[in-house]
Amino acid sequence: MSARRRIEKVLVANRGEIALRVMRTCRELGIRTVAIYSDADRGALHVRHADEAVHVGPSPARESYLAIDRIVAAARATGADAIHPGYGFLSENAAFVRAVEEAGITFIGPPAASMEAMGVKTTARRHMAAAGVPVVPGSPEPIADEAGARAAADALGYPVMIKAAAGGGGKGMKRCERAEELAALWQSAQREAASAFGDDRLYLEKLLLRPRHVEVQIFADEHGGAVWLGERECSVQRRQQKIVEESPSCVLDEPLRRAMGEVAVRAARAVGYRGAGTVEFLVDEGRRFYFLEMNTRLQVEHPVTELCTGLDLVRLQLEVAQGGRVPAQEELVRRGHAIEARVYAEDPERGFLPSPGRIGYLRVPSGPGIRDDGGVFAGAAVTPFYDPLLSKLCAWAPTRDEAIERLHRALGEYAVHGIATNVAYLRDVLRHPAFRSGDYDTGFCQAHAAELLRKPDAAALELAIVAAAIDAVALAPEARRVTVREGTRELAVDVAAAGPGCYDVTVAGGAVRRVDAYRADDDTWSIIEAKASYRLEIDRKDAKRRVHVRGDADAVVPLEISKAE
Repeated sequence: MSARRRIEKVLVANRGEIALRVMRTCRELGIRTVAIYSDADRGALHVRHADEAVHVGPSPARESYLAIDRIVAAARATGADAIHPGYGFLSENAAFVRAVEEAGITFIGPPAASMEAMGVKTTARRHMAAAGVPVVPGSPEPIADEAGARAAADALGYPVMIKAAAGGGGKGMKRCERAEELAALWQSAQREAASAFGDDRLYLEKLLLRPRHVEVQIFADEHGGAVWLGERECSVQRRQQKIVEESPSCVLDEPLRRAMGEVAVRAARAVGYRGAGTVEFLVDEGRRFYFLEMNTRLQVEHPVTELCTGLDLVRLQLEVAQGGRVPAQEELVRRGHAIEARVYAEDPERGFLPSPGRIGYLRVPSGPGIRDDGGVFAGAAVTPFYDPLLSKLCAWAPTRDEAIERLHRALGEYAVHGIATNVAYLRDVLRHPAFRSGDYDTGFCQAHAAELLRKPDAAALELAIVAAAIDAVALAPEARRVTVREGTRELAVDVAAAGPGCYDVTVAGGAVRRVDAYRADDDTWSIIEAKASYRLEIDRKDAKRRVHVRGDADAVVPLEISKAE
């Protein structure tokens, strides 16, 4: 590696967990870091972690994290000699790459020409078709307007996928089943793409039925070296957004895995690619694969590849950006199985609406084989301006079954108070028979929605009510009767002390339940009844309670304490 190419200071043009992820590797390498932040992120963890931080604008992304001139100016002002884009925002924007290079700053990623060739999805499809790689039928260019979209959809035949030409991550992507839905979905996808990428161009693809979504991680250097690092199965998706990813894929055997890896490397070489990239494929029921798109950046789910290969992909990005070489293909060894679950601030009980607010309490899992890439802390504000991803919780184990059990256990330890999350939903995904068998496709979440969004059973519901009432009495020791609202029901709950840590509880005039209740910490109760032990966590927000019944029930019960007297 040439000394003249040594990177001394990196500006990370992103936020949240990916900004922290990049900064941690930089720190290990002795490279100083610069954070950028908007008004909403003034107190964010990535700002606190960096060596320096620069304010780049108001909270909306288009005025801060998508403002090319301000970001380049921040790099110049701080003397940063390289910029890492993370993922999302400007990470696949060729105009940003050119602006960085024109400023004499190293862009940690592919050249602008490669990004234009593969980062714009329709251009990438043309390159792949010319190289003889099967592609999903679709429009060859971004579509100018809604009328053009209607004509293209009619030619392809419904159902179709509306997709953003300039980005990925499920943003600007809509499934359209019928012609009557097209106008509204097209407009919604345009708004979403413009907000996420600063580019509202869209195109259409024919929707394949029951496909698997499998992607291949590639790496290339400026010396002609290019390798594939294995695949990731990304078929657990909700509204086209990946939520659980694993490696290796259950659907691939070794010959198919090698064939897809070689095609991915050929794609990278065809456009003079450099750095980290991901070539995405759909695999049909006959195990035929079709090129979907190439993401010219580091992926959200890159940790599963790191866990299976032992490589630090951010470190490799930095080495390649300084003129280093990628490892030889025969040097790469993959071992074991890794799974990632994306923890979002969203409320499954309210249609997965984002759940902005302030995190009152945070407990992150740990233990053998567990990795949490998070970007928040207790006291942090989750704002409505950006993607509500809180963290990526990963597990590695020698086998798939062990990795599933390990991640399921870790999710059971995850606690976030003050906002709603999808943690219980993720646990239900991991224990679903279709997921456990490996026999699932991109329609998994929709096909099993009723099972994944199950209501708490009667036993878990009553246990939550008992715990909430005991907690209310503990907070107001003079109280003996608590009125608990559950949905449209109002229940009078009588609580009487029967000894130290022992209570007689009567719900709505029913039978008396004698329970032992011990507070493990301010928010957690251990309740023992008839020799059965339960752990319940209570998230308090004014009169509202979210009671998480841990264990096999693993239910989250929203309640309200309307009176304690």
